[in-house]
Amino acid sequence: MTTERTPTARAAMLIRKPVAQVFEAFVDPAVTSRFWFTKSSGRLEAGKQVTWYWALQDVSVQVTVKTVTKNSRILIEWSAYGGPTMVEWSFTTRNDHTTFVSIAHWGFSGSEEEQAKQAIGATEGFALVLAGLKALLEHNVILNLVPDRFPDGMP
Repeated sequence: MTTERTPTARAAMLIRKPVAQVFEAFVDPAVTSRFWFTKSSGRLEAGKQVTWYWALQDVSVQVTVKTVTKNSRILIEWSAYGGPTMVEWSFTTRNDHTTFVSIAHWGFSGSEEEQAKQAIGATEGFALVLAGLKALLEHNVILNLVPDRFPDGMP
């Protein structure tokens, strides 16, 4: 099987909160650390590099923030799968004051099989991130989905 481009991981979710609150949850590590990573070296700002940490898994990743368009879009480059890949968040405000968040992750490397495996893993991961965000913002519940996905460290 040959493909013309690498796979893209995609996840999306409706969050029943205004776009400003949902957007801020991803740029402010004080919020993001409640549903995704353990800590961050700083806020997401265009042109900035930050480090995200997952304490339980003893993993960190360098993040280069390419674009931040308030309440609309975030684009980063990171090396979560060994090589540089891109992750884009798109935030769509809706008439009922809810927000539809879409995440796309692309640029995987390796064989076609390795790229497919990385895309599937990223899709699963970002689905958990969005579910954790939804629980936190809509119900003020911390589900611990990301740390509980690999309770004994990375596979």
